[in-house]
Amino acid sequence: MAKLGSGETGLRIVALETSGVTASVALAEGPRLIAEAALPGQRRSTQSLAPTLRVLLEQAGWRPADVELLAVSIGPGSFTGLRLGVATAKLFAYATGAKVRGVDTLRVIAAQAEPHGTPLQVVLDAGRGELLIGHFRFATDGEAVPVETTQLVEAAKWLNETSENATLTGTGLRAIRDRLPAGTTLTREACWEPRAATVAQLAWRDVQQGLVDDIWTLAPVYYRRSAAEEVWERKQDANR
Repeated sequence: MAKLGSGETGLRIVALETSGVTASVALAEGPRLIAEAALPGQRRSTQSLAPTLRVLLEQAGWRPADVELLAVSIGPGSFTGLRLGVATAKLFAYATGAKVRGVDTLRVIAAQAEPHGTPLQVVLDAGRGELLIGHFRFATDGEAVPVETTQLVEAAKWLNETSENATLTGTGLRAIRDRLPAGTTLTREACWEPRAATVAQLAWRDVQQGLVDDIWTLAPVYYRRSAAEEVWERKQDANR
């Protein structure tokens, strides 16, 4: 079993981000980013994730057994992408004895925004005319701290209630930016997509506080069932 924090260079971390449109993999030693790579195109599959991870490990001169922590975004996000990322992290951790830490995707996106004195809302497109909204504030050390539970809301309703002084970030803004109030502040679009490098950074902070996850119970957070699951349930209800 790898010991967390062993070695002179700090905790060796593999981070996976597969919840967003652009999936990525990162290596870090403690708070220091070693390497990061995006998966080819928009392909989130075992055929693209595993080779990308293998190449980064080889370039860094790391063996799989050298990795001490698997950090992975756990949602909300793509159902398929989240299952891929979490399953890969758990399998890698099980095979190598590394620890595992899941990181909320909304927290990842919030952490990529420039710290400021006003509340921050992270916006993700949940489909079916709905949005997922995360509410954050910045602590004195610049860390984005959640202040409310994540909300699944109708897009039209949220747009009507959004303050003109709101500061917003997240990939969900791409589809609604032309309908936002005139005084709304948006973070740089380059910060909207979650990155594996940020997943690694946040997981490292968590480990410093003794926060790691159980490899057996770690699971994606979807916030609602998939369309396929809902169709299956309706069929089951109709057959009763």
